[in-house]
Amino acid sequence: MRKITCSCYLFLVLICAVAAQTLSPAVRAFVSVDSAVVVLSHVRVIDGTGGPAREDQTVVVANGKIQAVGAAASTPQPEGAKVMDLTGYTVIPGLVGMHDHLFYPSGDVPIYNTLGFSAPRLYLAGGVTTLRTTGSIEPYTDLNLKRDIDQGRIPGPELYVTGPYLEGAGSFTPQMHELTGPNDARQTVTFWAEQGATSFKAYMNITRDELAAAIEEAHRRGIKVTGHLCSIGFREAAQLGIDNLEHGLMVDSEFVADKKPDVCPPTPAVRASLVKLDVAGEAVQQTIRELVARKVAVTSTLPVFETLVPNRPPLRQAALDAMLPEARVAYLSQRARIGESKDSPWPELLQKEMRFEYAFAKAGGLLLAGPDPTGYGGVVPGLGDQREVELLVEAGFTPVEAIHIATANGAQWLGELNRIGTIELGKQADLVVIKGDPSRNIDDIEKVEVVFKNGVGYDSAKLMESARGSVGLH
Repeated sequence: MRKITCSCYLFLVLICAVAAQTLSPAVRAFVSVDSAVVVLSHVRVIDGTGGPAREDQTVVVANGKIQAVGAAASTPQPEGAKVMDLTGYTVIPGLVGMHDHLFYPSGDVPIYNTLGFSAPRLYLAGGVTTLRTTGSIEPYTDLNLKRDIDQGRIPGPELYVTGPYLEGAGSFTPQMHELTGPNDARQTVTFWAEQGATSFKAYMNITRDELAAAIEEAHRRGIKVTGHLCSIGFREAAQLGIDNLEHGLMVDSEFVADKKPDVCPPTPAVRASLVKLDVAGEAVQQTIRELVARKVAVTSTLPVFETLVPNRPPLRQAALDAMLPEARVAYLSQRARIGESKDSPWPELLQKEMRFEYAFAKAGGLLLAGPDPTGYGGVVPGLGDQREVELLVEAGFTPVEAIHIATANGAQWLGELNRIGTIELGKQADLVVIKGDPSRNIDDIEKVEVVFKNGVGYDSAKLMESARGSVGLH
């Protein structure tokens, strides 16, 4: 790469100065690196492609783009650049969260509170620079948050807003509209696509006719459909043309012996059918082959399932600190009750889910990653995304494979892999600076210090502190 000339450098300064002016004082309070040209020197690079970590590298960022990546000894540093000596640090692509809600459970009541204040901050603090909301309780709120983030008014990742849940009759929460038939499904997709939704999520009680209508209308508009299903089995959904399935094997009802069409079986029946399954057996392998052949992605949400397993590792203190005191008490009380269970199926089910995800990916399936901050609580935005990567490693993936799943795969599904998801020349400078080496010790992924979004570096600790005590309320 040629050395950047003084005149070119001054041009970049002017361009970046104009761009920087679009950030409000509220956002600037969290910016720790805002130089026109930044050099990450002597850093370890995990580039998101799944290839091995590269030691002692230099990454040059200017005008929001990656201008150079190469060995520190041979990659020129532009004159006047801000040079960050990152010896002992690692840089990875910004995480692409693919099941990252902007809401959180509010105790035993089946109502969810929107985290319009804390969630964007915490996702960005955790290294998430792009996310798909994957189901919206308050779609106008999500769309307006996206607008405010895009315009530099509030800090947060780039949002891909999923429309309101496409749910049939029998919703467990009054916050969801219940579809009345295929025409309603089409009209719902049409309306929210015109408002700005970029994907849709089918839910547990949708009928096959409603799902087929929603898929047809979404695809007509070039929009994808995902699903957390129960009334419809995975193979049925794949044959209808669904693009993605959430949560993996743990919500697939097709193995219930007396499964009735368009009816969601009771949860105990679904779990009982899964306990009997052999992931290596023909029934599950047939489902995997069907999904791979039809190019249906699967989203891993291991953190939300981990909360159901007795005696798993305790939640990090940082996550507890982020929670509203009442939300923290509710979570810890429920965790204690789960810990007292002597016959829980969840230790076995979590391991089966991990084996399923590993088998699906190794068969050529596109595995995505997200934490799903729902359940009874305890899955905190941003920190939950980091935990998802750790659990993928527990599932059998290498650390660089897990990072690839959590970055490049999400970008690929969104149709943005040419722009984000990997650390390559010309791509958007969405980067996460980590103290340590997650390629050897995946727990180091928790040690995020700076998160670059569009070439602007944000202080992770400041973002975390600003949201302290908020998760569960706002």
